[in-house]
Amino acid sequence: MKISTEGFAFIITAGTAAIILFLLFIIEKSNIIGIALGIIFIIFLLMLYFFRDPERKTPIVENAVLSAADGTIVNIEEVYEKEYLKDKGIMVSIFLTLFDVHVNRIPVSGTVEYLQYQKGKFHPALFKKSSTDNENYALGINTGGQKVFFKQIAGILARRIVNRLEVGERVKTGNRFGIIKFGSRVDIVMPAYTEIRVKNKQKVIGGETIIGVLKNEKNSE
Repeated sequence: MKISTEGFAFIITAGTAAIILFLLFIIEKSNIIGIALGIIFIIFLLMLYFFRDPERKTPIVENAVLSAADGTIVNIEEVYEKEYLKDKGIMVSIFLTLFDVHVNRIPVSGTVEYLQYQKGKFHPALFKKSSTDNENYALGINTGGQKVFFKQIAGILARRIVNRLEVGERVKTGNRFGIIKFGSRVDIVMPAYTEIRVKNKQKVIGGETIIGVLKNEKNSE
């Protein structure tokens, strides 16, 4: 199983600690060391699981907007997006638990036109106010003249957002671009005339699940 490079430091640290404790346990035969070894080994396995990075099959559907992350749809609503779209749009929010894959993927092919990091709080990612108050990376992609805006949002445990994109960069649907460590949320805002293909409480897969399909505004009326 492929592991995200962002998890190497955590995995190596836990693995090294497990080896040291194992050697000490052999020498000392201490129950306390044995318990500590068991705990560290469990943490090591959890790190392997959390930072897994499975391959995905990106569907070829014209104008499709794909999920940027694995998780569960917790909100679908009309909003006014003032940072990038500067217009009405439809926001789809995805909540990631500790058990979901946390590698983030590009929702649409195009050019990165907007990228903004915001320091913030660490409210639980299920709370709606986390979208505006929490630490986040906001991104805007122009895809064939249409705009899609999305955010990587830190949660109560997530204290590190990784984003490898740059303004002006050409990106492709389904490609990896970052990760949010230890529980988080992703918001995707599409033009108001987008055909939404998901519903609340639905499980989605990053780089595979179609969130919506962009329509020509004139043809959507």
